Amino acid sequence: MGTKQRPFDSCKAVSSVVGLLLMYSLAIIAVGIILVYNVPVLNDMQDSAKAQKVEQAFTVLDSRISKVALGESPRQTTSVSLMGGEINVNGPGEAERGTMTIQIINTTTNMTEEFNCSLGTVEYVKDDRKIAYEGGGVWSDYGSKGGTVMVSPPELHYNGVTLTLPIMTVNGNSSATGTGNTAINVISDNKPHILYPNTSLSVNRTNPTDHLDKVIVYIKSDYYKAWANYANSMTYTSATQDDENKTAIISFTTQPPMGTQSLASKLKVGQVCQDSINYPKPVSEFYFDFEAVASAGLNPDNYAVTAISGTRTLSYDLQKKQGNKQLYVEVTYEDTAVGSDYIEKWKGGQNYPVSGNNADQYATVDFTNDSFMMEYIPPNQDGADPAFSWPAVIADGNTSFSIDDLTQHYFRLITEDSRVVFNIGSNTGKDPVDYSTSEVTINY
Repeated sequence: MGTKQRPFDSCKAVSSVVGLLLMYSLAIIAVGIILVYNVPVLNDMQDSAKAQKVEQAFTVLDSRISKVALGESPRQTTSVSLMGGEINVNGPGEAERGTMTIQIINTTTNMTEEFNCSLGTVEYVKDDRKIAYEGGGVWSDYGSKGGTVMVSPPELHYNGVTLTLPIMTVNGNSSATGTGNTAINVISDNKPHILYPNTSLSVNRTNPTDHLDKVIVYIKSDYYKAWANYANSMTYTSATQDDENKTAIISFTTQPPMGTQSLASKLKVGQVCQDSINYPKPVSEFYFDFEAVASAGLNPDNYAVTAISGTRTLSYDLQKKQGNKQLYVEVTYEDTAVGSDYIEKWKGGQNYPVSGNNADQYATVDFTNDSFMMEYIPPNQDGADPAFSWPAVIADGNTSFSIDDLTQHYFRLITEDSRVVFNIGSNTGKDPVDYSTSEVTINY
């Protein structure tokens, strides 16, 4: 006898409904996952787009402030969209933002002077994102998502000789917030206060800067890292960061003058090219035109041209030899970091002639003369390397070089780390040279 099947015992009619519910469930889960992961990304992209829009507006503001500050226009106006952020104008005063200290150093005259100026800022803030106009440039701080970067460079220019550093100081204290637009009005009295160059304030505040040893600029700012990065991208300029004081320390390397100049007791020399393969002779000229100061003529007992750089010392020593019409020369180089016994000394295989008589005596002493031969003097100390600074060991008494070879080699060593100052004069106190008429020529 067969069994009757009840109509409600079959599940075939439910399968399509369950499948549809599963499909909808998967779609909802997929959309949820997309929303969870992509909405923050979309928000970040939106915030980034807003920040870029503000950066563009501040770049326009930078250009218009320059026009007003440089006298091209008495007034300029720029509109900035707030988009939920806040704009603050922070001028000098209790809310001062950004300061610059300029330090001038001249070791020849043992002079150091410094002067300060305030920068002030126009700053946009939204959450931890900041964009600011400061010191003639536009800077952007990414907050927790990154560091600070330069958007528009400041009006800072240096070519190793001439320094131009116009500073646009922001005055005023105001703020605006909301979602609409705000207008920033820029007005200047067109009365610039020149701090540098300005010889009426100091004889050292001149361009070119070749009479100085160094110019250092300290910039204390929330954007100091971007200032330092910008300085490091420039030629003849380097920067370090003082994180504790939020300060960028920018150093401008000055280049001493070259060519023919009046002889003085000190001669500044910059770093010469260290590439010995492509530039085997970095010093093209280094010679002295000496004239006697008194009737005794050019008869030095111990006249020296000496430079010291850290542990290294290079000296050219001159003295009368075989009468009053010749100058004998010795060249000495040592480096105490290698060892106290490590000294290289060379004697002239010939002498420099002296012309004229008595107070009219004169002589040209050329340290780049490639036909003036020098002989190596073996060391007296036991264990000293006979020639520690040369690529190959020099056999005692078997080697001679021109004085030009010595100058090229030792100039690279003495200026390897920094510029140097040659001290020039007699070591005995009685100087036979007339500095008002004598000259020195150096080119490298």
